[in-house]
Amino acid sequence: MARPYSKDTFISYAPTDDIDLYPSEDGKPMAASDYHLRLLIWTLQALDAHFAQNPEVYISGDIMMYYKEGEPRKSISPDVLVCFGINPKLRLTYRVWEEGKAPDFVMEFSSKSTYDKDLDEKMDVYCSLGIQDYFLYDAEGLYLPSPLMGFTLVDDVYVAIPPDDDGGIRSSVLGLDFRLRGAEIGIYDSVTGEWVQTRAEQEAARAEQEAARAEQEAARAENAEARAENAEAELAKALAEIERLRAE
Repeated sequence: MARPYSKDTFISYAPTDDIDLYPSEDGKPMAASDYHLRLLIWTLQALDAHFAQNPEVYISGDIMMYYKEGEPRKSISPDVLVCFGINPKLRLTYRVWEEGKAPDFVMEFSSKSTYDKDLDEKMDVYCSLGIQDYFLYDAEGLYLPSPLMGFTLVDDVYVAIPPDDDGGIRSSVLGLDFRLRGAEIGIYDSVTGEWVQTRAEQEAARAEQEAARAEQEAARAENAEARAENAEAELAKALAEIERLRAE
């Protein structure tokens, strides 16, 4: 006979989803300001467009990354994350033990409230996980020793990447150079010799090129029409002169 329920009755509960154990949010804002958010979104979209043809590149930002199974406090949320060799499917969280590897590249957009951790605690975590390249960007140019900084793992230790002659810092794992364009971040592809663009920027550039080509075609057509009219006028003038000579 079943026991009647009372408030003292214990009911065991085994959740079928561990989303409560590994939540997808930490309650912190995605970016320090609208300016940070705009540059962060641009960076994610530019990287996404650049690697669009590679079916095994996962790019994300501000996703909760859990790096020790069974210990949800062992988590961190990179502003930018790039991982090669895994499915680019949409994820709620990034769990290192399920993916089989840590990301290959992470980047933090430093601010007044985060720069000290970016250079200390987070760097230690990323280093311990074996993340090859760790980049930092100070959009306001106030908090980091340099607005743009990059580190790469050498013998399990992060070593600063020296800037090139143009002030760019190369991520060897991405094959891209991060540079400042004015005060804002830019990404340069030294293979193509072009700046990396978002899909929207690519579409705008194509539309501009099409408009320029259409304008050139219209100008050529107008010039051809003008030449034809001039030739017709010259012919008429020549015929008139011939008629005049005949008359004389």
